[in-house]
Amino acid sequence: MSNTIRIKKRAASGSAGAPSSLSPSELAFNENDLKLYYGFGDDGNTPPEASSIITVGGTGAFFDKATSQTANRVLAAPNGSNGAPTFRALVAADIPSLAHTKISDFDAGVRTNRLDQLASATSTVSGVTPTADAHFATKGYVDGVSQGLDIKDSVKVATTANITLSGTQTIDGVAVSADERVLVKNQSTASQNGLYLCKASTWARTDDLAAGVDAAGMFTFVEQGSTNADQGFVCSSDKGSAVVGTNNLSYTQFSGGGALTAGDGLDKSGNEFSVDLKANGGLVIESTELALKLDASSITGTLAISDGGTGATSASAARTALGLAIGSNVQAFDAQLSDIAGLTPSDSNFIVGDGSNFVLESGSTARASLGLAIGSNVQAYDADLDNLSGMQSGASSALAAITSTELQILDGATVTTAELNLLDGVTATTSELNILDGVTATASELNILDGVTATTSELNIMDGVTATTTELNHTDGVTSNIQTQLDAKQASNSKLTELATMGANTASALADLTQAEVQILDGATVTTSELNILDGVTATASEINLLDGVTATTAELNFTDGVSSNIQTQLDAKQAADADLTALSGCQSGAAAALALLTSTEVAILDGATLTTTELNYVDGVTSAIQTQLDAKQASDAQLTELATMASGTASALADLTGTEVGILDGATVTTTELNIMDGNTSATSTTLATADRIVMNDNGTMKQVALSDLVTFLEDGATSSFEIEGGTF
Repeated sequence: MSNTIRIKKRAASGSAGAPSSLSPSELAFNENDLKLYYGFGDDGNTPPEASSIITVGGTGAFFDKATSQTANRVLAAPNGSNGAPTFRALVAADIPSLAHTKISDFDAGVRTNRLDQLASATSTVSGVTPTADAHFATKGYVDGVSQGLDIKDSVKVATTANITLSGTQTIDGVAVSADERVLVKNQSTASQNGLYLCKASTWARTDDLAAGVDAAGMFTFVEQGSTNADQGFVCSSDKGSAVVGTNNLSYTQFSGGGALTAGDGLDKSGNEFSVDLKANGGLVIESTELALKLDASSITGTLAISDGGTGATSASAARTALGLAIGSNVQAFDAQLSDIAGLTPSDSNFIVGDGSNFVLESGSTARASLGLAIGSNVQAYDADLDNLSGMQSGASSALAAITSTELQILDGATVTTAELNLLDGVTATTSELNILDGVTATASELNILDGVTATTSELNIMDGVTATTTELNHTDGVTSNIQTQLDAKQASNSKLTELATMGANTASALADLTQAEVQILDGATVTTSELNILDGVTATASEINLLDGVTATTAELNFTDGVSSNIQTQLDAKQAADADLTALSGCQSGAAAALALLTSTEVAILDGATLTTTELNYVDGVTSAIQTQLDAKQASDAQLTELATMASGTASALADLTGTEVGILDGATVTTTELNIMDGNTSATSTTLATADRIVMNDNGTMKQVALSDLVTFLEDGATSSFEIEGGTF
């Protein structure tokens, strides 16, 4: 609608009369007395008022064209006196007497009147021969030039085929009796055609079309018949060649609206034809007009897709032709999908099943239904946890396994990544790793301690050890205290060394000697010959000669008792005496066995170690590679450090913001003062507005700055704005 400005008014139920006051140029309309009032002049007061109130319009004060008046009334002053004009009947005194000569065009005006506007003539009107279509013609002229149909009396029936011209008979479905008129027009001998009277014997031609007269132009009307009823026929044979009984006569239908029959697709009722519509055949009558009905169910044939149809006769075939086959091209109807389609999209809602239908639930309700309530079932969003989600494969499970006590170990830690990487791959337990606090050895080196149960004091024994891996490996395979075994070994002796050179089986034979047997030789000076006295002894000379010069005592020789292999070989294979090894012999119970289990790689880890027990204890409780865990931690950042100082509740509020909400501030240049203007501010600032000034408006969900000139354009477009100004009442 256009813009509307309403003026001040008083309802029809109010009193008549002008308002008590109006502003200068102000309008007011009284619906009671139908008068429009105007505030005229300016009294100079503040605020100003009109000096006077005058009537400027309205049917209550002025005559109008629209109000219906009584017929044959004129607007005139009172009859015979002065006064306000009214609508009244015209009286003779209102019309001055005028001679027709005073009317300059009177004669011409009379002559221009139409004959149909004049009274009927009471005497003969003569005229001239007409020469144009619009000229009047006299009867004499018409009689002299009349030509056309020679109308004859009607006939009962007209023939439809050749007949025998005798006896009563049935023609065109109608029984014809004697003396009834018949139009004969289909004879094989065309000269027999014409008008006849039916007779019981031979038929006779009618008097009005007797033999010998000219039948050209004769016309007759057929009253009955299945085919020719209510039709008119004229003889179409030319004048001069249409002599009845002589020339062949031809008849043509000339009229016959009443005899017309409804063909295929038509119905006839009286003189009215209508379309014979097939039920659901695709044609309907809409407001007297023929129209297509595209949803008809009995349309014959199909309309090709190229012509806007489907090329099919069933819904299934149509869908297939259009590439909309249910189940292959489009989704079949599904009650659950219908439920979803019927839901109204709303912000922050989820589609969930309630056991029978799909319904909308808020995010909190849906999460509760799924056992995902934030704060009780699942962790609320946290930036730190979000950062942790990017950790490497396996890091999350390792971090989850860390206890609060283990995490506190890192509180204030200054260890570097390189230092922590030393533990990468270590399989030792927490207790074992605690020993290595401050160690610079590699993971492989630290793995040497895998399974160590020794105490710090016991491990400290190796502090300062310079032995090589090869040297320490000499203890590999030791099954008991080395010093105890060495103390139990025979000291090196040249005699024993010489004995080691005895012949095959000599040692065995010598070992078989008893103490008494050996003592026999002690101090003996006997020669070989003398010993031969012992002929019969089963020992060989070589065997016995072994004792030649022996000075060892029985006790000394007994030291070889129980030796199962070459003593020197064994001694050569034994560890030489060493102060460090001697010191190791003093380790606590179980420490030697634990130390013996260390591999060379494990022992090498401690080579040069200077860490203290306190430093090793820092890894106590660690359940996975420290470096891996440290890699998954948030790097130190000035912004994060500053966020840590935020006021109580700020972190929680900040964590509640979604990515979309935070994104709102991305690129924002608004100031706090500007934002505070929108915070319930009710104060006003006096400002001179200009067309380029802006106001903030919601443009279909998007906040925009709009120029005042755009607001003016909108208000001026009444069809869009429907802008109205209400004038009030008085």
